[in-house]
Amino acid sequence: MTSIYLHIPYCKKKCTYCNFHFKISQRDKMKMIKSMQVEITQRKDYLKGQKVSSIYFGGGTPSILTTSDIKKLLKNIYQNHQINKDAEITIECNPEDLTVSKLSTYKKIGVNRLSIGVQSFDNTDLQFMNRSHNSEKAIQSIKLAKDLGFNNISIDLIYGLPNQTLKKWEKNLDIMFSLDIQHFSAYTLTVEKKTTLYHLVEKGKVKQLSEDNVINQFNLLQKKAKEQGFIHYEISNFGKEGRFSKHNSSYWKNKHYLGIGPSAHSYNGKHRRWNLSSNTNYISNIEKKSIYFKEEKLSLSEKYNEYIFTSLRTIWGVDVYIIKKRYGNNIKCHFLKEIIKWQVNKHVKCNSNIYTLTSKGKIFADSISSDLFIISS
Repeated sequence: MTSIYLHIPYCKKKCTYCNFHFKISQRDKMKMIKSMQVEITQRKDYLKGQKVSSIYFGGGTPSILTTSDIKKLLKNIYQNHQINKDAEITIECNPEDLTVSKLSTYKKIGVNRLSIGVQSFDNTDLQFMNRSHNSEKAIQSIKLAKDLGFNNISIDLIYGLPNQTLKKWEKNLDIMFSLDIQHFSAYTLTVEKKTTLYHLVEKGKVKQLSEDNVINQFNLLQKKAKEQGFIHYEISNFGKEGRFSKHNSSYWKNKHYLGIGPSAHSYNGKHRRWNLSSNTNYISNIEKKSIYFKEEKLSLSEKYNEYIFTSLRTIWGVDVYIIKKRYGNNIKCHFLKEIIKWQVNKHVKCNSNIYTLTSKGKIFADSISSDLFIISS
């Protein structure tokens, strides 16, 4: 299972919690598409001929691309890579961008999965996040997509927002479940530097939700998702049986993936690679045939850390046999020694040499993973 990710780092409007805010002219958009086409061709051997099961248009607002732009990129991908017949082709989109015309054209060019950035069904929350849509538009866009034949729809929600009560969060979840979608991602609000939210918090104009309140929202999320038949297959991802995101699963299962576009990351099992984050520099360097990326070769311990970080967050967990086979007996012994305390306090459980997080442990996933890492001196 391999994935190709196309990163489109443009946004029409600056979100409170987001760093992306790049307006784009028609001329610059054409240059960006051309540069990405060049990169796709240059990196045709990166996946070593492995068949691609997922193509994902993400980033800022990929739905600003015309369907002609998307067709060009897809054509280039199919010309340079082996694509599975049943490949999942996803595009991230905002509710206000989805029209009958756009959705119909998406289907015609092969897009078979939508990831809709709803964020919240509460208008007060949406106004705080400076989103362009309202709750009514979000609901309408999902119903429209279903009416036009999309049967693989995911939405994003954010919890842990300032002034977001448990009751408001539960109402968000109830509205989402009533729409009968197949997948959703729920992320806790993070305060990133250089964002509007960061400055508001620093100035004391916004008070972050307490950790206990965030944990209560996460616990409610797990409970209600289970009641509705969703499988919590990764910390932030929930899907119905057979509807897990192939793109997400490729990453969390430590599989290889190819990232195209500014700041896109790639991983081939040996090297981690990331493109320049500046749109201007990315385009300019490709045009000048200069280096437009940075790369590092992973050491054995770094490969192990990567495996732990991605696998422990999932229902598939960490397999001791895989650790021994890939990284050696010494690293296996390190893992078994460090994992004991997390088993004792019931944050981790073990079944047939596979370690997974309990519901309680999922809250502390990052802390548990970092505790299991090997830190090189």
